[in-house]
Amino acid sequence: MTEPQTSATAVVAPSLEMRGITKRYPGVVANDHIDLTVRPGEIHALLGENGAGKSTLMNILYGLAKPDEGEILLDGQQVDISGPTDAIRRGINMVHQHFMLIPVLTVAENILLGEEELRGRIFLDRRESRRRIRELGERFGFDIDPDEKVGRLSVGWQQRVEILKALYRDARILVLDEPTAVLTPQETEEIFAVLRRLAQDGHSIVFISHKLYEVMAIADRITVIRRGKVVGERLPSATDEDDLAELMVGREVQLTVDRGISHPGDVVLDVRGLEVRNDRGRTVVHGVDLQVRAGEILGIAGVAGNGQDELVEAITGLRRPATGSVTLAGEDVAGSSPRELHDRGIAFVPADRHRYGCILSWSIADNLVLNDYHNEPYSRGVVMDEQAMRERALEAIAQFDIRTPGPNVPMGTLSGGNQQKVVVARELDRDVRLLVLDQPTRGLDVGSVESIHRLTIAKRDSGTAVLLVSAELDEVLELSDRIAVMYRGRIVAVVDGRTAQRDEVGLLMATGGATTPTPTGGATPTPAGDAAR
Repeated sequence: MTEPQTSATAVVAPSLEMRGITKRYPGVVANDHIDLTVRPGEIHALLGENGAGKSTLMNILYGLAKPDEGEILLDGQQVDISGPTDAIRRGINMVHQHFMLIPVLTVAENILLGEEELRGRIFLDRRESRRRIRELGERFGFDIDPDEKVGRLSVGWQQRVEILKALYRDARILVLDEPTAVLTPQETEEIFAVLRRLAQDGHSIVFISHKLYEVMAIADRITVIRRGKVVGERLPSATDEDDLAELMVGREVQLTVDRGISHPGDVVLDVRGLEVRNDRGRTVVHGVDLQVRAGEILGIAGVAGNGQDELVEAITGLRRPATGSVTLAGEDVAGSSPRELHDRGIAFVPADRHRYGCILSWSIADNLVLNDYHNEPYSRGVVMDEQAMRERALEAIAQFDIRTPGPNVPMGTLSGGNQQKVVVARELDRDVRLLVLDQPTRGLDVGSVESIHRLTIAKRDSGTAVLLVSAELDEVLELSDRIAVMYRGRIVAVVDGRTAQRDEVGLLMATGGATTPTPTGGATPTPAGDAAR
């Protein structure tokens, strides 16, 4: 399909057309005759639930998968994309949610990996490469030092490096997968300004996000996919978040869950003077004090990499504290193993589900009993009761809407969002003293987020103490009774969750309460990698 402009201008073909794209896997039709058109200079948002088929569609575009049916056209010409290298050569590039950067290398070295320019076919032309990187940065509104180590940059600036890497490869079509997942509100606005400049320059952008308010703010058009099919296309001016959520899920969704009134009781978790070192032996949590009471949600807000991971690992038994105390209902548990803490009433949804939350090669049924496989009804002596495990899995699949052909499917075959649902189902479906949620809804669609938020509030109201750690500031603001802001390994403020202002908390996350210069010039986002090193 092509679109005529005016009689005085030539017909301009869409930058990208995907026609009738169909992809089948055993027991699943991931893409069912999907059509997608992206015009030059357009920011086109792609919405859908976990497992709706977004990733499959983009993998086909990027050459990571082959469609069973359908065709792809670039600038009106049909193409066969043989792989990622071919896609990049044709001007298609993806910026992944998890950055593909090497922290110990410089900005220029990260951008040049695989694209090294040789002078005289022998020596790397570093001067020309740095000149071009600076030129691209200035052209699209950010002044970046090519010689700065990536590990010293904030998450927001690392996102810019990923975009620069794509532009350096002459990308005309950019696919951004959850580009704001770990950014502060201020960093998100800065990235949006970059994307708008790219669109004005003629680049076509496919923007994948679960944050409906961001889609409404940045997109020119919106395509919604549900269960492998396109169920609607909208202009932001002719829709709203409620309409988009209902299209995605197929039912009315309550975007903001009523948290009600909390009734805090006795202190369940008491952390005093906690210091924690990272894998390199560097102290990244400095003298943290915090308390979580029964019947309350304490949210920890902070830019990723400011010590939250190590704090949570120390509380949940994954990392031994250097100094300080951790008590659970008055009992010292510092240094206890995860199994011991589980038996004492701690449930934990980890941020890194692949490392700490599941075993990808094992089935859904197996993963759902990882904490309890040795107990009845799943085990009778040395014999596993597979029927009991299957029944448990079928209940969880129905309750948490896990998209899978069946309970014996390996975890590794599920989408990231559905893997997260399995982990959440295992941890939330039991009575506990303390529930630790670390990025519980990262990568989840609005329907799943609604469900997890309801369950979290229900846990609080039943008397459970909840510690919520999230890079999603809106999630922290919506759920928390109190909010502790973490910056460079310290708690810099504790505010009332009902009266906290988004911009004020976002500023504390980014600067710790003070504005400082960034190594790349301009206003600061804090070096998120600083605490992690």
